[in-house]
Amino acid sequence: MSAPRKKKDARKVSRPEGQLRQSQLVTTFGPGAMVDLVDRAVVIGGLEHWGFSREKGYVALDDARLRRSLVPRLKALDADLDLAREGYFRMPPESDARDPFPSVGVRALEFPRWFVCQKCRRLARAADGGFENKSGRYRHECSKNQWSSAVPVRFVAACKRGHLSDFPWIAFAHMDHEGGPCDRVELYLEERSLGDVAQIIVRCDNCKSSLPMSRASVLPYKCGGDRPWLGGRAVNEKCDQQATLLVRTASNAYFSQVVSALRLPDPDPDPLRLRLRPKDVWKAVQKVTTAEQLAVFTGLMEHVAAAVEGFSAEQVLAAIRAENAAGSSVSERPLRSAEYERLVNAPNELPGVVPDAGAQFAAYRIPPHKVDLPPGVKGLVVVPELREVRVQVSFSRFDSVGANLQGEYDFEGRQVKPAVLTLPTGNEKWLPAAEVRGEGVFLELDEEALQAWEQRDAVKLRAEQLLRAFDSGDKKGEFPGVRFFLLHSLSHLLLTAISLECGYAASAIRERIYCGRAEENGPNMAAVMLLTGTTGSEGTLGGLVEEGRRIRYHLGEAWDLGRLCSNDPVCAAHDPSTDTSDRRTEGAACHGCLYIAEVSCERFNRLLDRALVVPTIGNDPELAFFRERP
Repeated sequence: MSAPRKKKDARKVSRPEGQLRQSQLVTTFGPGAMVDLVDRAVVIGGLEHWGFSREKGYVALDDARLRRSLVPRLKALDADLDLAREGYFRMPPESDARDPFPSVGVRALEFPRWFVCQKCRRLARAADGGFENKSGRYRHECSKNQWSSAVPVRFVAACKRGHLSDFPWIAFAHMDHEGGPCDRVELYLEERSLGDVAQIIVRCDNCKSSLPMSRASVLPYKCGGDRPWLGGRAVNEKCDQQATLLVRTASNAYFSQVVSALRLPDPDPDPLRLRLRPKDVWKAVQKVTTAEQLAVFTGLMEHVAAAVEGFSAEQVLAAIRAENAAGSSVSERPLRSAEYERLVNAPNELPGVVPDAGAQFAAYRIPPHKVDLPPGVKGLVVVPELREVRVQVSFSRFDSVGANLQGEYDFEGRQVKPAVLTLPTGNEKWLPAAEVRGEGVFLELDEEALQAWEQRDAVKLRAEQLLRAFDSGDKKGEFPGVRFFLLHSLSHLLLTAISLECGYAASAIRERIYCGRAEENGPNMAAVMLLTGTTGSEGTLGGLVEEGRRIRYHLGEAWDLGRLCSNDPVCAAHDPSTDTSDRRTEGAACHGCLYIAEVSCERFNRLLDRALVVPTIGNDPELAFFRERP
């Protein structure tokens, strides 16, 4: 007798209409981003619309150090924003396309809601313009029994705060019509010449009014504060910005603010401080400040004497001060400063010593006798194992938001703040994140040589020129200083040179710049780190670390790359402070010499000047930090 047949699942499940990599949902296509599907266009939903599997749950990428840095910055965006105590960084939900379930994955909302017929060019909302949804695709009956497909219109309205709405087609088409919109609006969008916005005409067939899209460059409408990625009209907010025309697929439609931090394991605890932490011992010594006071307590209390046995009075007092400082600390150290301190204090590399299996971070300084370092370079640290957590905090449109030298965003005090990923008063107290596993090379410059270079007259004049250009342009944040221009330009040249040998494409290598002093008595940073890695296994092959050991050779190749550009002498002679310059944040820099893939650069290929690194045509050789080939 045959076994009874299993009853099929009666639920009807539609296939997902698109797929994105998890890492893309933290950068390019996060909440609020517009995405083109095969048959329609959508906006990625906010965190309320992200669903995790009940069986698998979510993958937490919590990092306490990064959380402490982000909480006050989120509060500066909106006082109601916060992060939970655990599960506050999560990988985007993973959905199985072969066995989809409606509640698992990222839900997207249809946007824009206006469509245009590809044949007759009828323009209307999908709901009220005669468009019919047939098997997931909209179509329009142009004439009797003559159907044509309809596509989402490519123009929308947005503002610098990230708000997004349908373009006001009816009001715009009747801007010059006396009395405003007519009583029976029938719009058409005609494109008479590709590439010329003045030849794209919006007309109303009823009242014969028409207007070219070139008039949309300046709209007389205030932004309505629409946030369609969060839901319906109930989530809209007041906005004082002007509504602006935006092409959905333009490069300025979405800029994600991503903060990253290396996972740094807690350092080995000081054994003396561990001895002082028991309640009875710490209660006795926490206010001791002198050797005389310490002698009194050790003479009267046996448990205190036993705790500090074998240590000098100076060591004990230093441990007490350190423990008090740790307990009273109210502010988190800047992200890059903590990383820089750990890297420059890395132990020397020893033969046969390899990182432990599954190590999150391992860094080793190459001893001076094993590496040939040129003048101006202080040290080399190889990082065979690293993990980097990248967290999206917010997003903006039209303009990117500049991070400070620590890679952090200072939202407090900004007149125009970027958009949030979730409803501040909602229950989603977490942020989307991705973890990258890879390797890196850390190059530290000599501080004394840098200070001597900064005091040169030619460098001072160049710094003033770059500052004037920065202040007169569309500046984002504070001027980072001439040292940052040097480190950033050196990073680009070195990245291009080393990518030719290490086995990774240049677009797979990223830079991390350590520059300046961000805290009182903190390190005066001057270093660049090149790292590679992905959310999978790539980036752990060791090619970058091994090529880093040949750093002098690669510095020489970088020097050769920077000496001459295919656009010289125009590139080398570029003055960003002139009225005719269209590149206010770059000195001698262009696509022929310094620009690299945007995924590799921290600053969108801005704040560059190779004349500060190597001698260039027409510039004073005193500008160059490396006057001679390394």
